[in-house]
Amino acid sequence: MSGPDVKLLLRSTRVVTPEGTRPASVAVTGGTIDAVLPYDTEAPAGARVEDFGDDVVLPGLVDTHVHVNDPGRTEWEGFWTATRAAAAGGITTLLDMPLNSLPPTTTVENLRVKQGVAEPKVHVDTGFWGGAIPTNVKDLRPLYEAGVFGFKCFLSPSGVEEFPELDQEQLARSMAEIAGFGGLLIVHAEDPHHLAAAPQQGGPAYANFLASRPRDAENTAIEGLIAHARRLNARVHVLHLSSSDALPLIAAARREGVRLTVETCPHFLTLTAEEVPDGATEFKCCPPIREAANQDALWQGLADGTIDCIVSDHSPCTTDLKTPDFASAWGGISSLQLGLPAIWTEARRRGHSLDDVARWMSAAPAALAGLHHKGAIEAGRDADFAVLAPDATFTVDPAELFHRNQVTAYAGRTLSGVVRSTWLRGVRIAADGVLSEPTGRLQTRDPRA
Repeated sequence: MSGPDVKLLLRSTRVVTPEGTRPASVAVTGGTIDAVLPYDTEAPAGARVEDFGDDVVLPGLVDTHVHVNDPGRTEWEGFWTATRAAAAGGITTLLDMPLNSLPPTTTVENLRVKQGVAEPKVHVDTGFWGGAIPTNVKDLRPLYEAGVFGFKCFLSPSGVEEFPELDQEQLARSMAEIAGFGGLLIVHAEDPHHLAAAPQQGGPAYANFLASRPRDAENTAIEGLIAHARRLNARVHVLHLSSSDALPLIAAARREGVRLTVETCPHFLTLTAEEVPDGATEFKCCPPIREAANQDALWQGLADGTIDCIVSDHSPCTTDLKTPDFASAWGGISSLQLGLPAIWTEARRRGHSLDDVARWMSAAPAALAGLHHKGAIEAGRDADFAVLAPDATFTVDPAELFHRNQVTAYAGRTLSGVVRSTWLRGVRIAADGVLSEPTGRLQTRDPRA
């Protein structure tokens, strides 16, 4: 591997830029993009040329929703394994969620513990969300000043006792505090009353699990969130939207100026309730994978801009926690390494382009987090790239995945799009499944964000 200070010219007939995909040569110095030049630009004296032929050069993906679980539940995942999987999948920056690690990222002291564990292990650039829980309103501003990118909360039980949910009064209090210093609140929006009222039959039948997490739980929670955000002029982000019924609410709120953004995930866009076998709890997540018609509407929400971005919600666990009972199995889908091909396979089928994919999976998440130096192939940004062979196919073999527990809902699926190499600040960090030593850097919030 060459050092980051070597002048590079990366060339392809298909480079995805903010202005569209075109033949180009990308000049890189010191880890930063100097310029996007015509394809046939002559290389400067002493520059190294990397010619990718017809493979597509995308901006490195930015995944703002990853559960690394390190320290404390490192047997579930860890910074070393998660960031290797990210690099292999074309992701060059990720943000770690404040749970399910022990300790959770709810105080500055806990943030420092997590940063200390992460720093020597990360293969990609890595930042951190803080957590908003009932007892830590006083910790929110210090966490923000320490560099977290915003704050995550739950409106229903999180699944781990050290990260309790907020009731409506606590939500309003935390939101007001965060709005007071210009921060971002990101929300797992499922209403606990609707969940409690839903039938809880358990067992291996996916239909029973789906009935236990109804769309109304999401819709009602989002409606309440919008009301608080409107009243407080707060900046709020809806995590992992699965209910397409909420899209009209979201669109109307945004039209009236509510500061609301929305993400969804590869599993909601590529997997359907109709295809989940009974007992196959590798498909369990909360909120759940819903029906095909719902999926169609989510894609329409992406197409019309109601949904801003696609991020993984990579939430792994040990194999033994994926019991065949949907009620007791851990809920989470592991997809860090597979998100790009999974989305590209379905996006292409629906008539979308790699420009769209780059916007949803790189530019929009970077903008959400205020990562102004990430998310696009243009002068002044970090030289982060994913090189994709878009027409090549592969069948998902869990044994070839880099995340710690090789359980995946995508096992056996044939996907289009092979990540040939991944580049972080002008250095190749992954190539054809071979990873370099870790060169990722810890990221903190840009004070301008």
